[in-house]
Amino acid sequence: MDFDLTPEQKAIRDTCRDFAREVIAPAAEELDREHRFGYDVVRQMGELGLFGLPFPEDAGGAGADFLSLCIAIEEVSRADAGVGITLEAAVCLGSAPIYEFGTPAQKERWLPDLIAGRKLWSFGLTEPEAGSDAGATKTRAEQRDGRWVINGAKQFITNCGTDISAGVTITALTGRDEISALMVPIGTPGYHVLPSYRKLGWHSSDTHPLSFEACEVPAENLLGERGGGYRQFLRTLTGGRIAIAALSVGVAQACLDASLTYAKERRTFGEPISKHQAISFKLADMAMETEVARTIVYRAAAAYGREGSETSDEVRMLAAMSKLYASEASKRAADNAVQIHGGYGFMEDYPVARYWRDVKVNEIGEGTSEVQRMLIARLLGA
Repeated sequence: MDFDLTPEQKAIRDTCRDFAREVIAPAAEELDREHRFGYDVVRQMGELGLFGLPFPEDAGGAGADFLSLCIAIEEVSRADAGVGITLEAAVCLGSAPIYEFGTPAQKERWLPDLIAGRKLWSFGLTEPEAGSDAGATKTRAEQRDGRWVINGAKQFITNCGTDISAGVTITALTGRDEISALMVPIGTPGYHVLPSYRKLGWHSSDTHPLSFEACEVPAENLLGERGGGYRQFLRTLTGGRIAIAALSVGVAQACLDASLTYAKERRTFGEPISKHQAISFKLADMAMETEVARTIVYRAAAAYGREGSETSDEVRMLAAMSKLYASEASKRAADNAVQIHGGYGFMEDYPVARYWRDVKVNEIGEGTSEVQRMLIARLLGA
C-alpha cells in the first residue's frame, strides 16, 4: 500500500500552497471583515485551472483526479475557508452534475465557462423544511406546453448571487414521489435571488436563499432522466462530503500552524508557552488529529475517484466517515487554537478567531454530523 502522492499530485499541492500563501492569505482578513466576495482571487484560481482540475482535457479541464481536487481545496482553505467553499461548491456541486448527467448540448453550453472559472453554477437541494430530509422536497415543477413551471424555495445556496453566477440546478417534485433535477439560468423570469444571509463565518463566500414563482424553463433544462434527481444528488453529495472534509483538514492545519507559531513566541514564566505541558499536549493532539483526518480524506477521495465506485457502499461509508471525523477534528483544533492564544484568540486581530467562526458550519453543511452517524450505522447494518 503506497501512501505517497504522485509527482503530479505533489505539484498541484505545491502550486496551490504557494498561491494560497501569496494571494489568498493576504486578502483573507479584509474579505472576512468586509463580508466581500473575492472576485480577483476567484479569477486567478480560474486562470490557475483549479475549477477544471477533475475534468478531462477534452472537456477543457486539467485531467487530474478527484484526490488532486481535494488537495487543492485543502490548501486553499488553509488560507481562507470562504474561498475554499467557493471552489468546492463550484466544482463538486455546480459543474460536476452537469458533466456527469448533462446532455451534450447542456455540456457544450455551460461547461466551458464553468470549468474555466469565468462563471459559477449552484446546487439547490436544501429547503426550509427539507435539508437532511431531502425526500421532503416541496418545490414543484409542472410540465405545461413543453416547459417546466417551477414554484418553491431553496435556502443556504452557495455561489448563486455573484456577478459571475450563471444559474442553479435544483431538485423539484415533477410527479407523485418523483424528484427531478432542473437547470435554471440566472435571469429567468420568476427566479429570484433573495438578500444574502448574515452568517457567523465564511464571510468571503456568497450565500443566498432563492425563490421560484411561476418560473419557466424549457423542457431540455431537465438534467439527467426524469425522476432521477434524488439519486443524482445523493451521488453528488457523496463527492461533496469528501471535499468538505478536505476543507476541514485545511482549516485544522491552519489552526495548528498559527498555534505553533504563537506558542513558540509567547513567553510566560521565563520560557515559551510551547514548553508548558498543557500547551504542548494541545499541539500534539492537533497535529495527530489533523494527520488522521487527512489520511481518511485522501483514502476516501482516492476511492471515490476510481471509475464506477462512486456509489458503492464502501465509498459512501468512507465519505461519511471522512466528513464526520474531519469536521469535528477541525472544530476541536479551532477550539484549542483560540485557547492557546488566550485573550488574543478572542480578538479578530488574530486569524484563529476567523478559523473558529468558519469551521462550525463544516459539521452542518452537506449532511450534519448526526446524518453521517446515521448513515455509517445503516451501512454497518446496525
